[in-house]
Amino acid sequence: MVPTLATALATTPSSRAFISDNMAGASPEIAQAVADAATGQVLPYGNDPFTDSARRRLSDIFERDVDIFPVTTGSAANGLSLAALTPPWGSVLSHPDSHINHDECGAPQFFTNGAKLVGVPGPDSKMDPDALRTAVRRRAGDVHSVQPSAISISQATESGSVHTLEEIRRLAAIAKDAGLRVHMDGARFANALDHLGATPAEMTWKAGIDVLSFGATKNGAMTADAIVSFDPALAPELAFRTKRAGQLAAKMRFQAAQIDAYLTDGLWMRNARQANAMAIRLGDGLKAIPGIGLLATPQANILFCRLPQQVTEGLLAEGYAFYHDRWEPGIVRFVTAFTHNEADIDQLLDAVRCAAALADR
Repeated sequence: MVPTLATALATTPSSRAFISDNMAGASPEIAQAVADAATGQVLPYGNDPFTDSARRRLSDIFERDVDIFPVTTGSAANGLSLAALTPPWGSVLSHPDSHINHDECGAPQFFTNGAKLVGVPGPDSKMDPDALRTAVRRRAGDVHSVQPSAISISQATESGSVHTLEEIRRLAAIAKDAGLRVHMDGARFANALDHLGATPAEMTWKAGIDVLSFGATKNGAMTADAIVSFDPALAPELAFRTKRAGQLAAKMRFQAAQIDAYLTDGLWMRNARQANAMAIRLGDGLKAIPGIGLLATPQANILFCRLPQQVTEGLLAEGYAFYHDRWEPGIVRFVTAFTHNEADIDQLLDAVRCAAALADR
């Protein structure tokens, strides 16, 4: 009997868990930082040395002073960021495949008090510039219609592609030319950065980004992401919105300590580099197996491929956990994490080869 997804989630060892990088635990350095922050007395609500240190580190990596607002989830980071950029009668333009469109249960609409999400199509889960150029002007000034107010760029995208610096600059320029603000959903920000070999500044404010949802949870943190604002004028509103949303933690030191440790000694980039390298290793191995179709070469730590049904069932029976048949029949998604190693990937490839051989009999 093939296990259900719920059964797989409950019983899958970490070496066979490829559903999401959210399944991975925390980096030991981050766990230790939380333990260290648990001693002593500090002021609440972000008025503590841990938050100050995290702010300084983020300002250093972005090469300018930034305002930061630690939050517990990426959905909160996205929703609050977009709320600061978009009035209730506005619209947020993003690719139809984006996380804010598919996986946040209406949170952006909730936080913006009703702003509309508008899909702008394009290949590789990226908005097509010509389509965006039309969308930013659509019914502008018409009181009967929502007003284009912001765009949201996913970096990396939900399909594992990564916007180049030129693509980000081009999309941001189209938005700014029409008077729109620019948000970046950086749930896998470090993974995209590793792929491009760019600096954080080059991939954000230097390219036209106003506000970033800075993801850490998928890449080694426990319960800590952050809103990073490059526009000082947005800070007061973001502060009030964060408090009103229940995201201003009294003991913010525990979130800030995670972000601080995440950025110390390059841990965040080492983790991303490991996850990305494992996706590349998996992709290279799958391409060499007859009957397995790779949809695209992985650019971050997400890989989509086409597997015969017998192979999928064989992997599930072996205790592997991954999304399958969620997009269309035969399409499988593997997500590698910083906790995966070469032996884990090679073991998965061996399992695919065995299942494929049995399917050919």
